[in-house]
Amino acid sequence: MSIIMTVLDEEPHLAHAVRSVLSQDYPGEMEVVVAVGPSRDRTREVAERLAADDPRVVVVDNPSGRTPDGLNAAVGASRHDVVVRMDGHGELSEGYVRRAVELLEQTGAANVGGIMLAEGSGPVQETVALAMRSPLGMGSERFHTGGAEGPADTVFLGVFRRAWLERVGGYDPAYTRAQDWELNHRIRAAGGTIWFTPELTVTYRPRSTFRALARQFYTSGQWRRQVVRQHPDSVNARYLAPPVALCAVAAGAVGGLAWRPLWVLPLGYAAAVTLGGAWIARGRGAGVVARMPAVLATMHLTWGAGFLRGPRA
Repeated sequence: MSIIMTVLDEEPHLAHAVRSVLSQDYPGEMEVVVAVGPSRDRTREVAERLAADDPRVVVVDNPSGRTPDGLNAAVGASRHDVVVRMDGHGELSEGYVRRAVELLEQTGAANVGGIMLAEGSGPVQETVALAMRSPLGMGSERFHTGGAEGPADTVFLGVFRRAWLERVGGYDPAYTRAQDWELNHRIRAAGGTIWFTPELTVTYRPRSTFRALARQFYTSGQWRRQVVRQHPDSVNARYLAPPVALCAVAAGAVGGLAWRPLWVLPLGYAAAVTLGGAWIARGRGAGVVARMPAVLATMHLTWGAGFLRGPRA
């Protein structure tokens, strides 16, 4: 079992993430390959200390600091037939590795994965986490909201058969974001199955400021546009909803200056995120309820703007 990670500026979280992997109850041989980019903090020192303390941890260089380059470097340095993708600030659920391997054998899938379990501390991060687990925030993708076990378009991170990674050529280095979805699309196009199960969860810590959230979703929208350009058959209504919402809000706000009835478009959107946000945040503190409409709007509209802009050439 090879667990691969690519990390950049992860000093506060890396040791906990690696220990959550090493504490798994998988009965076979295990290694953790950490590809370290040119960080501005002590991430490399933390990684090297972990490797010195445990021979199962291997550190490799990722000079570019880009996620697909680091993942491909980690895969290239790993040794085993099953490859587990892990984040530098995540935490695997108990029994994650063992159960994923069982499902690979039972289903014959190329990749098995589960839920990105967003959890936050502090009012902004908690609000973002709730929004990311809601269909109104992230759409109906099962790895965000949960759902029935079975074949899926993609899963969070994933547990792969190495043979399938090699067959499709690994992660596409052209993708700064969305490289997981794009890889899973190529696997499915080649006849492989991506298997989702809600039994598997990886704790995810979302952004804790509006600025960081906007930057994340803008970039995600840009690279989802690139996926659609490269794989036109992947487009669906869920991807088109944010740019359509942004265009409607902008057109209504500007057009309403000349014809007031058009203001129903931005006002209707504001009402939708306010009422929907109140439903998502029901039972939470007043700070979460108050922030939820702004969080939803930031997620939707920055993602839509990134999708319309696309990645820079």
